Amino acid sequence: MPCIVNSVVAQLVDVSKYYGSGEGRIKALDNVSISVRRGDSAVLVGPSGSGKSTLLHLLGCIDKQDEGSVIIDGIDTSSKGLDELAPLRLDKIGFVFQSFNLIPVLTAYENIELPLLFRGYDQGYIKHRVNEVLEMVHLQDRMHHYPRHMSGGQQQRVAIARALVGNPALILADEPTANLDSRTGADILELLLYLKQKDSITLVLSSHDSVVLERISNVIHIMDGRVSIDSPVF
Repeated sequence: MPCIVNSVVAQLVDVSKYYGSGEGRIKALDNVSISVRRGDSAVLVGPSGSGKSTLLHLLGCIDKQDEGSVIIDGIDTSSKGLDELAPLRLDKIGFVFQSFNLIPVLTAYENIELPLLFRGYDQGYIKHRVNEVLEMVHLQDRMHHYPRHMSGGQQQRVAIARALVGNPALILADEPTANLDSRTGADILELLLYLKQKDSITLVLSSHDSVVLERISNVIHIMDGRVSIDSPVF
């Protein structure tokens, strides 16, 4: 993969994405270019169906663009298939899903350790690192609990810990406060921002939450698959 050495961690260059075919073909993203530098945070804002989740999925290398380039931490992913990008997803990216996406038959500890198991780390390091991130998200006393025995806020903290455990350069969060009450959502946001600052992680999230918009000044407005003219490019 070509490597572009600079301070930009997440970058889309002239990216378009389509769904469907023929007359039913929909342009989900239309010639989008954005970049976010190392250690910065940005929030994607727009109505449902505007392209926010699609953009996050492209940045997360869990979907592929039809046109343009997606560059993650200096690596141009454009010529690689999704299977080939699996090591990049493991090494560089942590994804926090709106619906948590925890595996229900695994405990909090077991959900968090999964990315490290896939990377083949030894059990000594895995135990140390999982306990470290459990402490970061204040869930040491819930490590042996299953998702069904945890509140929504606790499940989201597990999801954040799972995203963090591999020391990624980039954290992506799709509406991380949407399924939580306002107080818990504010706590989750503060946790994400604290961890971003502590470890110089780049954070990109989508949100309709006014609290998020008050705390993150870098706002990318998306409408009908396009970045609006007043949206900053960092």
